Amino acid sequence: MNDINKSLEEFNRLLGIIDELRVKCPWDMKQTNESLRKLTIEETYELADAIFSGSDAGIRNELGDLMLHIVFYAKIGAEKGVFTMADVLRGINNKLIYRHPHVFGDVKVSGASEVEENWEQLKIKEGNSYKPVLSGVPSSLPAIVKANRIQEKVRGVGFDWEKREQIWDKVLEEISELKEEIENHNTESIESELGDVLFSIINASRLYDIDPEAALEKTNRKFIKRFNYLEKETLRKGISLHDMSLDEMNVIWEQAKKED
Repeated sequence: MNDINKSLEEFNRLLGIIDELRVKCPWDMKQTNESLRKLTIEETYELADAIFSGSDAGIRNELGDLMLHIVFYAKIGAEKGVFTMADVLRGINNKLIYRHPHVFGDVKVSGASEVEENWEQLKIKEGNSYKPVLSGVPSSLPAIVKANRIQEKVRGVGFDWEKREQIWDKVLEEISELKEEIENHNTESIESELGDVLFSIINASRLYDIDPEAALEKTNRKFIKRFNYLEKETLRKGISLHDMSLDEMNVIWEQAKKED
């Protein structure tokens, strides 16, 4: 049995398990789209953690949990009579074929960036009706992820820097405007200007093919590791952090950096 047949067999088994759980398990019977939503978000973050940690076993397990949620939503849709799992799969299959005319059609592309541009333009044209370029950006996305997605979408229609090096003038301009508002004690504008600085930094990360969320998470983990070292060292020496000056803390902090 090849991998596709094995996958189909296990997928059918999962569909049957969900069917049975919906009529026999008290917890599964009472679940709704709304009750599953927060759990799905949690599972997505757990998958992200597994990817970040480089755990293949973790990725496999978390993908299974997400697959369970997808099948669960489709089961609820079928019970309501609004869509089935077949409808879900048919929809994504048709979408992939439509958005890859360079694979399933005669369109020629020069590289991945052109594929992305075509993808965004085809999304706008879908359904033969106008859709705003940014209409597909979920409002509930975390701010960093949303900013990155907004920038990717407008790039797809040509709204982007001609050369990526140009972004640094924008970053410096935004930082200068923020400093000016801080110096003028203009509290109403400081938040706005800080947002502009962050947006421009995220834009720079995109232009240099760096995932800003992953970059910040690496820094978070690095900071936690170093601060834990600082805390352990002070405890080992019988010193309280509250009784130390910042300069004293920095001595141990530099030791932590060397440990890295």
